[in-house]
Amino acid sequence: MSDTAANPQFNTPGHHASPDRLVNVPRLVGDFYLFHPDPANPAERVSFGTSGHRGSSFSTSFNEDHILAITQAIYDYRANEHTTGPLFLAQDTHALSAPAFAAALEVLAGNGVHTMIDRDAGYTPTPALSHAILTHNANNKLHRADGIVITPSHNPPEDGGFKYNPPTGGPADTSATKWIQDRANALIAAKLAGVKRIPFRQALGAETTQRHDFIDAYVSDLGSVIDFDVLKGTTLKLAVDPLGGAGVHYWPRIAEQYKLPLEVLNPYVDPTFRFMTLDWDGRIRMDCSSPFAMASMIANKDRYDVAWGCDTDHDRHGIVTKSTGLLNPNHYLAVCIQYLFTYRPEWSERVGIGKTLVSSSMIDRVAKGLGRPMLEVPVGFKWFVDGLIDGTLGFVGEESAGASFLRRNGGVWSTDKDGLICGLLAAEMTASTGKDPGQLYGELTAKYGSPVYQRIDAACSKEDKAKLAKLSPSQVSAKELAGDAITAILTEAPGNGAAIGGLKVTTGNGWFAARPSGTEDVYKIYAESFKGEEHLKRIQEEAKGLVTAALSA
Repeated sequence: MSDTAANPQFNTPGHHASPDRLVNVPRLVGDFYLFHPDPANPAERVSFGTSGHRGSSFSTSFNEDHILAITQAIYDYRANEHTTGPLFLAQDTHALSAPAFAAALEVLAGNGVHTMIDRDAGYTPTPALSHAILTHNANNKLHRADGIVITPSHNPPEDGGFKYNPPTGGPADTSATKWIQDRANALIAAKLAGVKRIPFRQALGAETTQRHDFIDAYVSDLGSVIDFDVLKGTTLKLAVDPLGGAGVHYWPRIAEQYKLPLEVLNPYVDPTFRFMTLDWDGRIRMDCSSPFAMASMIANKDRYDVAWGCDTDHDRHGIVTKSTGLLNPNHYLAVCIQYLFTYRPEWSERVGIGKTLVSSSMIDRVAKGLGRPMLEVPVGFKWFVDGLIDGTLGFVGEESAGASFLRRNGGVWSTDKDGLICGLLAAEMTASTGKDPGQLYGELTAKYGSPVYQRIDAACSKEDKAKLAKLSPSQVSAKELAGDAITAILTEAPGNGAAIGGLKVTTGNGWFAARPSGTEDVYKIYAESFKGEEHLKRIQEEAKGLVTAALSA
């Protein structure tokens, strides 16, 4: 009898994949070396999105040629920028990360770049790399460091990802990524002429390649951002699931060093990620904000007072509590803001909050209640980097479960998303207040209302997607949305005036934002209502009509 016949729930959302559906890792890695991109095919070219270049060797969109060219382009870029300090090199647990790491190190060593790799050639979370860059640069203004993170984040097992973090420690801005992308594509078109590399074993032993203890540097400094004193002697039952990701060896060290009653639920790495339950579309995806991918943790919610999971590079978080199960990411962001701005007395009264414009308006209401300024920016964590560095933003977050916040003394901690500190903060606030994050969110809804939020997709041609990205407020003639007067029509973010690449329409009781997808012929509608599910559906339907009318204007 087949495995699927023995368990009919195999291969359905919220359940495990049958063995025959798992990624073929040997073939995946083999294709990384065997296939070469066609520079004339847009699908096989280097393309930097908001989180670097991503793809799969199966589709010839993430292969050795891509990595060699991107790494050489990064070397050329940092030479132009006079970045002369070390480059920190990190990798997650995806199968393609190891061969990409080897290819990158060959080029970095071939170009004589002082490269810092993990002491034990292990895995490094994105926030640990950001922390390493910032720590080095705090005392080295002349020879500043930067970094490369090899990760496709929570993407499926067959994917690979490669992103550059400049000396600010956070995601590179669009001017940097476009330069690197264009240079890399030129190198691929030239059949890699101009790429300098040496064999991996030689690169590993090169004088320019040095070991760095990412784990100790990060873990030993956590007390500056999390108040572990409130957790001393706690009777709380805590748990974390690294989801087979880059933080797998960090959690035992954290538990030991800070004497936490923290159970690590899955201390193993498996490039097939067979232990994951399938996401909404039947694919394996390490999305810690998805109730399908987090089904195993949700099923065990009553065993722990608070538990959490992190995605593969540990820049995102998912919080599970006895009271509510898996918290909606927007709900937890609001809870974090209320808690931090109440329990961080060293933060200046001028310190504000950063959010993306598709995050919940509950955040706006909490910020107003706290009397704190709020910066609303387009999608992309890069927009928060400056505010974290200069300490004017105490907490910043995205609707996709990514956030970071300042040290307890108001100094910068990480300028990239940090899932580890967001999970630990859930433990801190539960111990400090005697209520879990779900209960704390309940208190916020009693004060500010209970919003419902959803993202849906709508069909859209390539031509209309291009129009949507360039809409102006004057093209929207509607005065009401779902029975409420429209209070704002935005095509630029109010916090920094940057184009949002779409449209946002707000009222006193709800809003929607429409943005074209970067990968499919659809546009995404983010919508929220403070008047319930039926009102939300009305907003969504009227949003489609409003967008269609605007595109036809």
